[in-house]
Amino acid sequence: MLLPDLLQYRAELEKNGAAFPLQTVPFTKQGLLNILPKPETDKTGWPWTEETSPALYDEKITWPKLTIVTPSFNQGHFLEETIRSILLQNYPNLEYIVIDGGSTDGSHKILEKYSPWISYWQSKKDKGQSNAINLGFSLASGNYYAWINSDDYYLKNIFHLVANTFLKHQTAFVYGYAFNKKNNELELMTVPPLYDYFLKIPSLPQPACFWSASIHQPVWEEMYCALDYELWLRLVKGHKRKRIRQPLAVANVHDDAKTHDVAMKNKWHEDHVKMWSAEEHGPVPEWKRIVFLNRIRLKLYRLLKIV
Repeated sequence: MLLPDLLQYRAELEKNGAAFPLQTVPFTKQGLLNILPKPETDKTGWPWTEETSPALYDEKITWPKLTIVTPSFNQGHFLEETIRSILLQNYPNLEYIVIDGGSTDGSHKILEKYSPWISYWQSKKDKGQSNAINLGFSLASGNYYAWINSDDYYLKNIFHLVANTFLKHQTAFVYGYAFNKKNNELELMTVPPLYDYFLKIPSLPQPACFWSASIHQPVWEEMYCALDYELWLRLVKGHKRKRIRQPLAVANVHDDAKTHDVAMKNKWHEDHVKMWSAEEHGPVPEWKRIVFLNRIRLKLYRLLKIV
């Protein structure tokens, strides 16, 4: 597995004008709701007409820096919602990076509009989603990381919840539930407790995952669809983790989403062939046994109301 050198990526970005470390998102005790540009929508509620109260963050606490990366390409229909769901957390120590692959659908105008509140953004051709994520994290200087795609969004107050979880439990990986949203209908995706033995069973909703900078690894850029799944196999194993038993984010389900696009079936297959090749994660021994035990485990969890 050939992973990119993020320091080399950073050096290239610095040559093109990026200043490391980046400036954090401006914080004000009055909140950003009345300061941010007015959204081009008549929608109400979160994250359009509501915000996390800045008073939620105890001034006596030194809040760890969060770095959020958004890879983006032609998702202008959703992008503003993503951006506002991050900024309106009103988190007092936030670094926000957007790497857009040269969108042609108006995303550039949205990024320009919110530019004063984004630590760094660029809109130029890249090598795809995995490459964009790595470019973003090459500039990261936070204590904790996450990425959220430009068609998903965070729920209200969750940065406060996640940061408190890291501080209280001194864990390396925090994960929670998420919603799938289709035609304005929400479907809750619960997640069982994570054990190394069952990591090969996909269960983590990508936008509901956060991790310590100390365990970060680059995304494998040969992955087209299963990039998050493959990353969790390397990132989570052997590290302390903490589950939050409530939804943290919403994943929009639409025709162009890789997870739900029938045309992506071959791409998913190609990713899995690469992942389970002998020189990478290796063939899975006793796969049927793992799947069988996982089914029993999930039935017990539901019976005991653990999920």
